[in-house]
Amino acid sequence: MPFIEENDLLDLHKDIEKSQIINERLLDQIKFKNKDLRKLKIQRNVFIGITALLLVSALAITSFTAGVSTSKGNQNVLFSIDSLEAIKTRMDNLKQQNQELSLVKEFYLAKQFLEKEKIYSVQVKSFVDNNITLASEALTNTLFVKTNPYYAYSLGTFETLEEAQSFRLQLVSLGFDDAFVASYQDGKRLKIESAE
Repeated sequence: MPFIEENDLLDLHKDIEKSQIINERLLDQIKFKNKDLRKLKIQRNVFIGITALLLVSALAITSFTAGVSTSKGNQNVLFSIDSLEAIKTRMDNLKQQNQELSLVKEFYLAKQFLEKEKIYSVQVKSFVDNNITLASEALTNTLFVKTNPYYAYSLGTFETLEEAQSFRLQLVSLGFDDAFVASYQDGKRLKIESAE
């Protein structure tokens, strides 16, 4: 294992802490969106319930007045055009909210899909034993993966190979000459990428 200067190690820790802060902010945004999604679902359900109640009551009134009008002869029952317009407006609002909820749902489905996508990380060390002391749960952008018969310790999670290779070059400049980029999917290493 190469010798690391204290300043380089501190810079590496600062980069990791910055990534952690970004990850925490993203998690906070996801939590906020989840709260909004729950509120929108509740509002949608309330509006659907109110609309259903209005439709049922309108049908009940219609059937009651139809029975009254047949018993009294050919008297026509007039509905208020304003109340029909109000129902139309509510239905349009419900449709719009349903479309917004669909967009939010698509966002979360896309996020779940991306979690299944391939990511890249820079492996800096492997161990025969499961050395848990290196793997801190606070470091969200590190991977500690079992690659039979070894345990691989990797830094960073990147969407593109180019980003991971750039980070690898930074680590090599710090003295991690044997660091390499590997691709992962669903927590398992797929392959070791070229060192370009």
